[in-house]
Amino acid sequence: MDIGVKSDGTFTIIELNGRFDAHEADPVRERLVGAISAGASDLSIDLSGVTFIDSKALALLVRSQKECREGGVNLTLARPSSPVQLIFELTKLDRAFTIVDSTELAESA
Repeated sequence: MDIGVKSDGTFTIIELNGRFDAHEADPVRERLVGAISAGASDLSIDLSGVTFIDSKALALLVRSQKECREGGVNLTLARPSSPVQLIFELTKLDRAFTIVDSTELAESA
């Protein structure tokens, strides 16, 4: 998987492309922790390029959301691909996360 990070200091976008599975969970977590440590108050995880997501990745997102809330960081999921959106709907996680249709806010921030 390719992991990209864009940041203006307070708003960070983490772009994921490829399979988001158990093998990629730790590198994604490192980027999330790094963004928060660098002072991000808003995080967006762009899932538009994710072709597959497994339970380990879903667990990481749930845990990260909880940690962000406790730390006062706003976490959103952006533009989930069709396969990822389907998984979120089947697991009802689409109700647990703020899912947005673009990263425009972050890009203009």
